[in-house]
Order: sequence, then structure tokens, then C-alpha cells
Amino acid sequence: MEQAWVMDPKRVQGQVKAPRVAYFPDSFHEVNGVAHTSRNFVGYAERRGLPFLCVRAGKGGVFTSPTGALEVLELPRGFASFGIEKDLAFDPLFGRHLTRVERELLRFKPDIIHITGPSELGLLGAWFAYEMGIPLAASWHTNVHEYAARRLEWLTNRLPEGRSEMAAAKIESASLWTASHLYRLAKVLFAPNRELCTMLEDATHQPCHLMQRGVETVLFDPAKRTRPASEAKLVLGYVGRLSIEKNVMLLPVIEQQLAALGVTNIEFLIIGHGSEEPALRAALPQSKVRFAGVLRGEALSTAYADMDLLVFPSHTDTFGNVVLEALASGVPAIVTPDGGPKYIVQDGVTGFIATDDNFTAAIAALAADRAKLDRMRLDARAYALGCSWDAVFDRVYAAYATVLP
Repeated sequence: MEQAWVMDPKRVQGQVKAPRVAYFPDSFHEVNGVAHTSRNFVGYAERRGLPFLCVRAGKGGVFTSPTGALEVLELPRGFASFGIEKDLAFDPLFGRHLTRVERELLRFKPDIIHITGPSELGLLGAWFAYEMGIPLAASWHTNVHEYAARRLEWLTNRLPEGRSEMAAAKIESASLWTASHLYRLAKVLFAPNRELCTMLEDATHQPCHLMQRGVETVLFDPAKRTRPASEAKLVLGYVGRLSIEKNVMLLPVIEQQLAALGVTNIEFLIIGHGSEEPALRAALPQSKVRFAGVLRGEALSTAYADMDLLVFPSHTDTFGNVVLEALASGVPAIVTPDGGPKYIVQDGVTGFIATDDNFTAAIAALAADRAKLDRMRLDARAYALGCSWDAVFDRVYAAYATVLP
């Protein structure tokens, strides 16, 4: 992660007028990276006393923070909604809230509208930015083009060899083309890593800035560990959605390969839910795995601290919040060379960057060298201490300034 550029709070709160931001997140209450980032963004605005309106989906209602700076308009999804994830839906009739959103925006008078993707909230935010003649900011949090290709594998895999790969590539290309049309409307773009920034700049011809993610180093702390340091068992953790695009079915393969190498003193601790859970339960021996479901707060931080290594085989994550949370907990991570997590992990220092075929060898090497594992734990924590949410959002506000009068 790049060195944080820290904005002087006085410039935001006093000497220079802070922009009035209307934020339309795809997800807020759910368990995913967009929601986690959005909750922290709202918390940042509230701490700094910045004028901020968050328009989001939820149970419904209007809320104002004690300082009066943070305002929330929460709108319910309706009967026409259909599931995208286990806890996330899309409402094609969300436009029924148009008048209410317009009333709030006219009252709030935003200087900039910020959306996080091509959801019903994102489309609504983009529409109002156009109608009100104010700049649109858009951040890329989810590789929707890769997700589309992965989730249609059940169909493309039925095609003859050669054609299936071609069909998957076309689906990915078409999805990216469609999403990029929305992002072209924005005056300023954000992405969690340089690779994605380059992709967006090429697709939209608009400037893209880094919007990485921070970590709560007080909540996620090695001190939360409850297991004795001398315990011989190696706990391999996974945190995230149990879905096809996360490549979670590599976990049973790893277990079988470790057993073949004679590494049997392992246990998988799997945190999260999703469509692949039944397949994982069937493929992993009951004596070698614990399914903890979705955890939050202290329960999650304790679970992280009790791991020895985070095994995160996703090829599609744009950043990987869970990887940074693991490092903050003193837990090294093994990740793939694809997507955003490779920018967080320092290979051989705070974890490993490995192809699917090499995950097992990296785990076996650490199982045989506990001294190295202990050094990695210390290095992982040290790295995470340098990553803060305030620095992340300071940079976002600095980028807003480039498109505001």
C-alpha cells in the first residue's frame, strides 16, 4: 500500500470550505467490501464534522448525527427485488423513490455526488448528478465483469472445448463495456489499486485516483488471541463470501494435498456464508473444519487472532478487506497473484503470493517452520499499523477538489 497522504483537518473543517457530498453506496448494511468501506466513510465524515448525505437502501427512515453534519436517507427495497447475494438484492422498481430523493438533494444542495457501482442506487445518483449539473464521482469496488463470467460458468462450461473460453471472455468483455458506460459519466474515478485505475482510465478516458481501504487496528489485534502460542495445531482461516468467484473450492483440494504430504495437524476455520457452503461441507472432513457463519465485532476479531494463516484463494477481489484485517490481527495471508490482495501482501514477509497449484506448498513450508511463521506474524502487524481509514478518505476529499470550482 502506498504511503498515505494526510489532509490537514483544519483545511477541511475551517480554512477551506468542505464540499457537501451526497453518497449513494450500492451496499451498506450487508457483509461485503463495499458495505464495509461505506460504513467507514460515513464514520469518517461524522468524526470530521463534514457535510455528508448518505442515500442508501435499508429499512427506511431519515437520520441526522448529533453534530448535524451527517444526514442519512434510508429507502426500502420492495417486492420486486431479487437476490444478488445471500444478503444483497437489486430492486428494479427503486425509481419509485425518485421524488423523495430529489427533495432531500434539493434541500441538502450537494457539491458532488459519489456512487459506488451500477446498482439501483448508483443509477439514481448518476441521474441526479446529471439533472442538477454537478460533478459525479464513481468508485469501482467490485469486478462485476469477472463476477458475471464466473457466475455463468455453469452455462459456458457446457460448450465445446475452446468455445467455452471464448464465450466467457465475451461475457467479461461485454460486462466491462456496459459498466464503463456508467463510469464515463463521472468526472473523477476511484479504485482500490493501480491495476484497476489503469483499466478504468483506459475504458473511460477519465482520471482515476486510489481509494484503498484501511483497517481498525484496535479492533483487530493479536492480543485478542485465545489459543496458546505453543499449540501444535495449525488453524487455516478463510473469511468472506462462500461463492464461486471467491474460488473457495480450492480449500478441500488444499486439505487433501496437505494430508498426502503428511501435514494432518490442521483445522480450517471458515467465516462467512454463501451458495458454495453445502459443497464445502460435503468436501471437507468434519474433523478438519469449523463453519462459524457470519461474525462481527469482537467475535470476528477473536476469530482472526486465533488463526495461524489466512488462506484467501480469490482471483477477483479488487482489494481484500479481510486480508488487511488478518494482517492487523498478526495473521499472515496467502493470496493469488490476481486482483487487489497481491498489493497488500509482501511475498515472503507478511505472507505469500502463490498460484492455486502452490498454495499447499506454501502452507506446508510454514507448518514445518514455526519460527518463520512467528516472524511473519510480527511483520504482518507492523505493516497493518501503517494503514488507517482517515488517510484513505483524506485522499478521496483531495481528489474531489480536482473537479470542484
